[in-house]
Amino acid sequence: MNQLSDRINNLSTSATLAMAAKARELRAEGKDIIGLSLGEPDFNTPDFVKEAAIKAVNENYNSYTPVDGYVELKDAIITKFKRDNDLEYSRPQIVVSTGAKQSLFNIASVMLNPGDEVILPCPYWVSYSDIIKLNEGVPVEVKTDIKNDFKMTADQLKAAITPKTKMLWYSSPCNPSGSVYSKDELRALANVLQEHPNIYVVSDEIYEHINFIGGHHSMAQFDDMYHRTITVNGVSKAFAMTGWRIGYIGAPDWIGRACNKIQGQVTSGANCIAQRAVISALEADPVRIQYMVDEFKERRKLILGLLNDVDGFETNEPEGAFYVFPNVSAHFGKTIDGNTINNASDMAMFLLENANVATVTGEAFGNPNCIRISYAASQEQIIEAIKRIKAALS
Repeated sequence: MNQLSDRINNLSTSATLAMAAKARELRAEGKDIIGLSLGEPDFNTPDFVKEAAIKAVNENYNSYTPVDGYVELKDAIITKFKRDNDLEYSRPQIVVSTGAKQSLFNIASVMLNPGDEVILPCPYWVSYSDIIKLNEGVPVEVKTDIKNDFKMTADQLKAAITPKTKMLWYSSPCNPSGSVYSKDELRALANVLQEHPNIYVVSDEIYEHINFIGGHHSMAQFDDMYHRTITVNGVSKAFAMTGWRIGYIGAPDWIGRACNKIQGQVTSGANCIAQRAVISALEADPVRIQYMVDEFKERRKLILGLLNDVDGFETNEPEGAFYVFPNVSAHFGKTIDGNTINNASDMAMFLLENANVATVTGEAFGNPNCIRISYAASQEQIIEAIKRIKAALS
């Protein structure tokens, strides 16, 4: 008899983590799986960050941390926001959490009441929808198209708003599409929101520095949006620190206090050694991680060139992050070696079992016509993976 809560029974498993687990399982069986499913840089954490962590260990940082983060880290975050985004925050507006995922969960927990609607431009990061549902909100998906680089227009936003709309959540650069909203595009969305002063915005900027167009813009940069925008960021992607689990927000102080309150009952403060290391990361000039961005740009060029030779894969050029999000619907309805591909989930499983390449179905991101391919892997792995995909589909 299943005595688990309806909450957990109705919760989806993270598709990215599930595919990674399946790939590990197949590797354990001796199969040569190339993993292009996880959003995890294949670089090591920079030495200067590791040295800061070692220093913290030697200085005996081992006690509980303040729930919302060390003051020195909050000050480093404040400096980073000013330096990189021209955003002014004070200490009560900053909350440090165990990864940006916890930051997002905190926000949903303190902002959503049952039935509140949250607009999600599709595709969206895999966990947005379930985080919202867990907090009794209602995700409202706004479909976008590869021809528009998967970006929601002002008209689409306007059409999606109802009397129940409480929030808009989006990421830029976007996971999974790599799309980057320009300042003018964000301003157009902000103009729509001026007519609805009770709608709040979550701007997920975790991929901020992995940007190939030389400019990042935040919704909070607009004076008329600053007081109702929650900016989410962290060090997982740009600093290759996924396992260190540090994320943070800049928000109106009343939201910051609420996130601090709920975090105090769930995890308390984030890891002490990781926090000390992140101080060093955020105080550093972003030029110190440019070598990773440059390599991702090279890999983007490589993988797009290779995918152009794969029949039935429609691609665009992502402007940031380290993903491509090809439309593979041209293959739907086909049977290959006895395997019928009806949707993106079938395609992802077909590629795993027949090409030994792990990708992620776009269905998990709100787009059932696409798959997400991460190029946070070596150029040799990328070349071999696309070679396998091409062979399997032909």
